[in-house]
Amino acid sequence: MTSPQVTFAELPLIEPLQRALAAKQYTHATPIQAQAIPPVLDGRDFLGVAQTGTGKTAAFALPILQRLAKSPKQAGPLSPRVLVLAPTRELASQISASFASYGRFLKLKHAVIYGGVSPFHQIRAMRQGVDVLIATPGRLCDLMQQGHVRLDRLEIFVLDEADRMLDMGFWPDLKRIMDRLPENRHSLFFSATMPPQVAELATSLLIDPIRVDITPQGTTTDRVDQRVIVVERNRKGALLRNLLQDEGYNRVLVFTKTKHGANRVAEHLMEANISADAIHGNKSQAARERTLAMFRAGAVRVLVATDLAARGIDVAGVTHVINFDLPIEPENYVHRIGRTARAGATGSAIAFCDPTERRMLQAIERLIGHRLPTEVQSGGPDLGSHDITERRPLRPRRPQGQHQQQAPRPPHRPEGQQAPGAQGGPGSQGSHGPRRPGGHGQPHAGRPHRRVRDAARG
Repeated sequence: MTSPQVTFAELPLIEPLQRALAAKQYTHATPIQAQAIPPVLDGRDFLGVAQTGTGKTAAFALPILQRLAKSPKQAGPLSPRVLVLAPTRELASQISASFASYGRFLKLKHAVIYGGVSPFHQIRAMRQGVDVLIATPGRLCDLMQQGHVRLDRLEIFVLDEADRMLDMGFWPDLKRIMDRLPENRHSLFFSATMPPQVAELATSLLIDPIRVDITPQGTTTDRVDQRVIVVERNRKGALLRNLLQDEGYNRVLVFTKTKHGANRVAEHLMEANISADAIHGNKSQAARERTLAMFRAGAVRVLVATDLAARGIDVAGVTHVINFDLPIEPENYVHRIGRTARAGATGSAIAFCDPTERRMLQAIERLIGHRLPTEVQSGGPDLGSHDITERRPLRPRRPQGQHQQQAPRPPHRPEGQQAPGAQGGPGSQGSHGPRRPGGHGQPHAGRPHRRVRDAARG
């Protein structure tokens, strides 16, 4: 495996990109960057299993910019050379900013399209021609249907946060987009986790890819100081306000399960003269970007978010992540606390746990493979078997693909058709062969989720 200490100067990047990296004072590549950039420059399909905060955006943006710069073409109207597909508006905006920053010394054009805003400027940008298009699935499908975007000249396709894409119910839009992709293309695929349905999707998109797994699922960084506070649900608000009396809680990200809960927590903090705001899918894009800008600038000390809205938020210097509500999906715990301790810094993650969340805490501990230090707030509840002094041994979490047999679900492929191997996903050996003929099969994701939309089709 490539050393995580490799410098950007050691990578075969052209001078304009090296200059842009130097301007941002980036000297050392992260493991995903060091292992992805060379094969992507060589034109290999790539599968990266990497969590948020590992630097994966630069891992595909830098080599893509270099390949475009070395093969200059006039950006044609409506037909981008590169498509980067992201599940949320925030992540799409973040990726767009990265392309602008890394490509500042290159004469390449890019555009970002997502829902929640007027499509006027997005359509105008496409008519003028762009090299790189970053998009969310809903708005992209809208503009494709209206004839404002064509994928006939696409050279490189990037699917980012594939697991979240399926979790959010974007499979129908994703299928429509994949059906329009030219067969002769270069494909890059990134996902924080690799359950069987995501591995099957990767198999349908990639040909003989290089696969890199950076952080095993459920692994949390040792730079994050984690602890659990057991507290009655009706006392969580008072506990949060009490913790925030400490000025060391400088830039705090609080997670709730619902949008209403995020609003309520933010309002209660503001009533206590603590600068706070909420971000979630019910807010307009302009309001969300304004809130994020204030959080980055330090004008807002506490940002209260839902998991969906926070996906793709990249804010430096988050000192504390507080799980006001424990996540229903234990993997989201890992994503949440990954918002702190970035770029070599340290951080703290605190989880509030009331008696109704005991099983959620147990699921998180099985996922990460160890107990979390736990304290009981004075007068707090006893979680029984999850008490500090008497806790049952952890049973290891089953590896993905080895779950217990469940009741049959409706089939998602013709009878007799075999599902591609999901255990481990695509391999990394061999050379390029001809692209696989035929369409893309639907990943076996169980009963389809109701489509989860950003405001106005994100």
